[in-house]
Amino acid sequence: MTNLQEKTQNIMQVTYDKAKKMLNIAIPLDEAGRPSTSGKTKVHASTNGNVKTDVTIGGQPLTIGLNAYTPKA
Repeated sequence: MTNLQEKTQNIMQVTYDKAKKMLNIAIPLDEAGRPSTSGKTKVHASTNGNVKTDVTIGGQPLTIGLNAYTPKA
């Protein structure tokens, strides 16, 4: 796990309501965004790779990889 992934894991909040079968993910959103590696999009929120969570499904930790982006203007 990279330092960026560790930082994301500490700020990303994940909850699971088993009765409603609802997974909720809260992660900070940067409205200005930053250029993606390719330069084709602006990244507004990202886990910067896959991050294991404290949520378990069938006894296994749930891993999340999230990217929220817009096309480059």
